[in-house]
Amino acid sequence: MAMTRVISRLHGGLGNQLFQYAVGRAVALRTGAELLLDTRHYTAENPFKYDLEHFAIQARVASNDELPPAKNRPLSYAWWRKFGRSPRFVREQGLGYNERIASIDADCYLHGYFQSQRYFDDIAPTLWNDLSFREPISGENARMSERIQSGPSVSLHIRRGDYITNAKAQAAHGSTDLAYYQQALEEVRTRSGQDPVVYLFSNDPDWVRDNIKLDAELVPVAINDGATAHEDLRLMSLCDHNIIANSTFSWWGAWLNPSHNKIVAAPVQWFADPKLSNPDITPPGWLRL
Repeated sequence: MAMTRVISRLHGGLGNQLFQYAVGRAVALRTGAELLLDTRHYTAENPFKYDLEHFAIQARVASNDELPPAKNRPLSYAWWRKFGRSPRFVREQGLGYNERIASIDADCYLHGYFQSQRYFDDIAPTLWNDLSFREPISGENARMSERIQSGPSVSLHIRRGDYITNAKAQAAHGSTDLAYYQQALEEVRTRSGQDPVVYLFSNDPDWVRDNIKLDAELVPVAINDGATAHEDLRLMSLCDHNIIANSTFSWWGAWLNPSHNKIVAAPVQWFADPKLSNPDITPPGWLRL
C-alpha cells in the first residue's frame, strides 16, 4: 500500500464534505501525497450522500482495501485507533483551527470537521480550480443565473430542515432569526451603495415564502432539491453579495463567490449550544452580525 497518501474521512452534507476535502487537499499538496476519500459513511440509511463528484476535485474515492478498519470490525478498529501506524489517525481537537495540521506528514487519516479557511488559505487558487463545476449550468438554473447576474444581487440563505426537525441539530445550531437577516441586508445596502434583489435559498422554500418578510425585492429560488444542492451553491456564488446562515453550505456559497468586492455577512452566534465554539469559522473580511 502506498505510503504517500492522505485519507480524508467524509461525513455530513455537502458543506462539511467541502471542508474535509479542502483540508485533505492542503495536506496532500504540502506532503506530495495522493488524496483518498473515505466515503464509507454514506450508506443507504444516511440522509446525506457523497456529493463531491459534481466538482473537478483532485482526489479519488478509496477502495475498502486501501482504508483502515471500520467500526463494524470493533476490535480491529479499536486496535488501529490506539496503535495503528499506517495510516496514522489524526483527529481534530476542538472546533477551532488546529495548528499541528499545517506540519503533519503524509500517511495520515484525517477525522473531523476542519471548519476554517486557515487550513487551506495557502492553496486557495488551487482550490478554486478544484471546486469548479464539472457540468455547465443548464435549464432553469441557467435562466436563474442570468437573472442573478442582470443587476445587483445578494443571496440570503435560511437553513431549516434538520436544524428544526432534528432535536440534536436544533440544540447545537438553532435557527438564525429574522432580525439578523434585516441587519445584514441593511449592511449590504449601506456598504455597497446598492439596493440589491434578494435571492432566497432554503431547504424549506415554502416556509420561507410564507414567513420571510423584508423590505426588498425577494426572489425565492426553489429549483433544486437534495440531489442538485450543488446547483444552489453555484447560484449563491454568482450573487454579488452573500448573507449566510450558520451553515457550512452557505459558507461555501459565499467563499466560492469570486468577486473581490463581495460583502459577506455571517451570524456572530454560529452555535446555539454555549459549549460549542469555533472562533476561526469566519474568514477575515466577512461581517459578523
